[in-house]
Amino acid sequence: MAFALRDLWVRCLPMAVALAAVPAGHAEVPSGTEQRASPRLIRVGPHQPLTRVAAAARIANSGDVIEVDAGEYVDDSASWPQSNLTIRATGGRARMIQHGPGAEGKAIWVFKGDNVTVENIEFSGAHGFDMNAAGIRHEGGRLTVRNCLFEDNQMGLLTWNNELAELNVENSEFRGNAVAANYRRGDSIGHQIYVGTIARFTLRESFVHRGAFGHLVKSRARENLIVNNRIADGVAGKASYELEFPNGGIAYVLGNIIQQSAQTENSQLISYGAEGYRWPHDEIYVVNNTLVDDLPRDGVLLRVARGASRVVLVNNLMLGNATLATEKGWEFRSNMVAKPADFASASNGDYRLRSSSALVGKGIEPGAANGVSLRLDREYDHPLQGRRLSAGPLSPGALQSVAP
Repeated sequence: MAFALRDLWVRCLPMAVALAAVPAGHAEVPSGTEQRASPRLIRVGPHQPLTRVAAAARIANSGDVIEVDAGEYVDDSASWPQSNLTIRATGGRARMIQHGPGAEGKAIWVFKGDNVTVENIEFSGAHGFDMNAAGIRHEGGRLTVRNCLFEDNQMGLLTWNNELAELNVENSEFRGNAVAANYRRGDSIGHQIYVGTIARFTLRESFVHRGAFGHLVKSRARENLIVNNRIADGVAGKASYELEFPNGGIAYVLGNIIQQSAQTENSQLISYGAEGYRWPHDEIYVVNNTLVDDLPRDGVLLRVARGASRVVLVNNLMLGNATLATEKGWEFRSNMVAKPADFASASNGDYRLRSSSALVGKGIEPGAANGVSLRLDREYDHPLQGRRLSAGPLSPGALQSVAP
């Protein structure tokens, strides 16, 4: 998707060091206002011409590729105004460790350009007076985050409010991002992922867990694709909602393992529309998820505020004491309650159905909505991977592979 975002581009500084050219075949991707002969490869590392990522951010042009050697980089925060940019670690992950709020007092890295990709980076330690310092602050057009880790920041990943922006998160982990437990001021609560009023948010084949007070995933986006993830607080997590869409929009929740712990701060796993609807279409599709409630009582699997135009629940597998009370007008098909004995090892988080379970193969074809297929073609493979599925009969739940 192309964006015409204004006021995001800044004049890049002249090149200050010798840069290695990108190998032949690396096509130029023009940015908003620049025309460059070819993108460049900028290397960062202890034995490279640049030893700090912040130095690369100051000299990079739109279209460049930044490669960061694996290792630890302390207080190496940066703002990135460039577009068509790729930043990736090589030889393993690069770990960005922050001892304060970081760039612009907001995050370890702040992105303001369009079509930016970040790969193989770990973000840890961002904190500041405003209580929302993040590993990444997304303030640009389209951002893709792949194979990254966010831990022990006040916020994991936080976006701005811009109805043209997009965020794609793939194969990434979020854990332990939180405001200090003894801090109480208004709504200063750390979320693992907090998405503002943007056009589209995709979370795919990722692991979000170990929350504290805030939500595991909160999104105000117009369209949300939450597909094949493990959004599970484990035994000791204290998250509030596991998944929240406070302003509605279209939400596809497909093929996820969603679990709340006995220490949860809120009894609801999924909340939709709790702060009022703002988008033209408010539809939620909850299909082939494994919904696990470890609360002793009063758990709620899904709560939808009145006013949603469509609520569809198909092929979900439920474990625990929580209720799934349907409302008038909801489309509710082939959702089933499981017992621990149906799973390979529910106590250890292995929610594959046993081959002997009567639930195997009892799902139905879920169809499509708005041109989006609701049928799983992949399943989550822990950790941070996916597995392609055959076109055979469906079982209820997120995992179609069966255990002996």
